[in-house]
Amino acid sequence: MKNFLVSYIFSDIADMMEIKGENFFKIRAYRKASQVIANLPEDIEEIMKTSSLGSIEGIGKALEGKIKEIIETGTCRHYEELKKDIPRGLVEMLKIPGLGAKRIKTIYDALNITTIDELEQAAKSHKLRGLPGIGVKTEQAILKGIQMLKGKAGKMLLSTALYLAEEIKDMLKFLPAVEKVEEAGSLRRRKELIGNIYLVVSSQSPAEVLEGFLDYPRITEVVARDTDKTSVVLDLGVQVDLRVVEPRSFWAALHHYTGNEDHNVKLKEIARTRGLDINENGVFKEKNNEVIYPGNEEEVYKLLDMPYIIPELREDKGEIEAAIEDRLPDPVKLADIKGDLHVHSNWSDGINSIEEIAIRAREMGYEYVAITDHSKSLKVARGLDEERLMRQIELIKKLNEEITGIRILTGIEVDILTNELLDFDDEILKELDVVIASVHSGFKQDREKITRRIVAAMENPFVNIIAHPTGRILGKRDSYDVDIDVILKTAAETNTILEINSTPDRLDLNDHLAMKAKEMGVKMVINTDTHELEGLKDIRYGIWVARRGWLEKGDVINTLPLSQLLEVLDKK
Repeated sequence: MKNFLVSYIFSDIADMMEIKGENFFKIRAYRKASQVIANLPEDIEEIMKTSSLGSIEGIGKALEGKIKEIIETGTCRHYEELKKDIPRGLVEMLKIPGLGAKRIKTIYDALNITTIDELEQAAKSHKLRGLPGIGVKTEQAILKGIQMLKGKAGKMLLSTALYLAEEIKDMLKFLPAVEKVEEAGSLRRRKELIGNIYLVVSSQSPAEVLEGFLDYPRITEVVARDTDKTSVVLDLGVQVDLRVVEPRSFWAALHHYTGNEDHNVKLKEIARTRGLDINENGVFKEKNNEVIYPGNEEEVYKLLDMPYIIPELREDKGEIEAAIEDRLPDPVKLADIKGDLHVHSNWSDGINSIEEIAIRAREMGYEYVAITDHSKSLKVARGLDEERLMRQIELIKKLNEEITGIRILTGIEVDILTNELLDFDDEILKELDVVIASVHSGFKQDREKITRRIVAAMENPFVNIIAHPTGRILGKRDSYDVDIDVILKTAAETNTILEINSTPDRLDLNDHLAMKAKEMGVKMVINTDTHELEGLKDIRYGIWVARRGWLEKGDVINTLPLSQLLEVLDKK
């Protein structure tokens, strides 16, 4: 099927036209056509043979001609001309969170920057600030976005890997020979950094699947190819490994390629004690070599007299023993979350109004959302002083009377200053529903000093939550030197909540510390720390961290209904 190819090229055309600053309506026409074609249930090539493409919504004569050209030649003249005018690196820049086409064109026109690496160097050298529409804050946001896209140490962020995997899966689903396709490996286990993307495909025709996959436009190099598998490198430098298996072996293969080596080895040992052998083809009875082809992954574990182990836990960290002893956690789920307690509005450095945030949170099915803008010392983020905070509180009270179906909680993300004081006095903090304290300065202070700052904040009776407790940013900044054992102990003693920050390049606390916090009786909250509406969806990344950390619903306070949440917040 050529649906994905046509959809991809039209989307690429729209991106390049946007960078060139061409007519808005033409750009929108290409985007709409791309989406329509991507969702067609039929093969567009077959539609072209039997009827007019003009019967498809949003496809006029001009686009119909280009579709025919793409189907016949694999490209079209307009696309090739645009590629000559627009350096490929500019299109790749559109993947940088928060960087739009207009700013890319501004940067290109002024500095002739054509690659993401060049853009990163320019941002680090402060060459972007001062360009039209780009100040210090935007320059920092661009740099952060690049780091999010690139990941660290040859690995990519989970969010980047998921984006690419979903794009590939969408393409493969168009191929008639593909029956099922799922990601496996560390991506399916939802690790914070991913080395390569591993996909398992169910098909009777592996050659047809591999040929179709190699049409994926992002592929720049084929590293290896066999009759049922291939490894390629994409334009972002990411390796993708594709394995095609017989339909009857799909679930066995997905299971085999999901768990890490230690998990799989231990399962094989347990299987042998039951006269079984487990591999990517199926479950074999050693006595007569009879093969059992499981119909799902649950059956694999059932054959071993074990309950199902979720993919996030398959790393041989005690999950197999827990399964045998029937003490696996009932992992927290996205559906358990009833609100987000760390959201920034346009009163500080967020993009959206409080009203917009509340309405979007309500659309997500939340009972509550907390507005926690920055405090006054964080001047780069337009932090609120006492007077502005009190005005915001009054506005939130008014909005709570006007907006039904959601409760807006008043709050602040108060800075823990380098002198161990908080940015606001208790007289201000006690007026708020939620007080989050966090470190935004003095990262290079010694271990004792930074630990003492955070401990002092937790000992304050009005501080409910410590945000991003270790301060790390994946690919950009390591954790500051803090005694995490002291932090966890103090959190337990003071009933202070620790945050799992869902921002894809933070994920702080990480899964290991979340598990340790749970063992010490510390309650946690999963927040997005978002500065724009779409970021509210990032809550899923924090959920995955929590699941990898063995957290259950009762370990996370924002799974509570509003009345119980307020009791927990007031308890301190």
